[in-house]
Amino acid sequence: QVQLVESGGGLVQAGDSLRLSCAASGRTFSNYVMGWFRRAPGKEREFVATITWSGRSTYYTDSVMGRFTISRDNTKNTVYLQMNSLKPEDTAVYFCAATDSTTGWRYHYEYDYWGQGTQVTVSS
Repeated sequence: QVQLVESGGGLVQAGDSLRLSCAASGRTFSNYVMGWFRRAPGKEREFVATITWSGRSTYYTDSVMGRFTISRDNTKNTVYLQMNSLKPEDTAVYFCAATDSTTGWRYHYEYDYWGQGTQVTVSS
């Protein structure tokens, strides 16, 4: 089992920045690819970003490319999502997730463990 706890959400204005954190406990953190997903009101859960085991590779959905940065610190068992130039359409509950799958990292069903989510609200 892997337990994930997100933090860092809040209410900000358009153009502001936030950094989300996700602290993991349980099994060896570096064994898992970590992802961030989000669910906006009335919409399906959406892939945001993912980072591989050592952090060498990262992948983003097009809408956040150049604005968001995913990173991880395996010594602290933590994954981060730095969000800059936030837009109202980024408003959502953000979830971190862990998978030991070697493929399909953009798909929520590939992830085995999920946090409870943290709310991000961006006002215009």
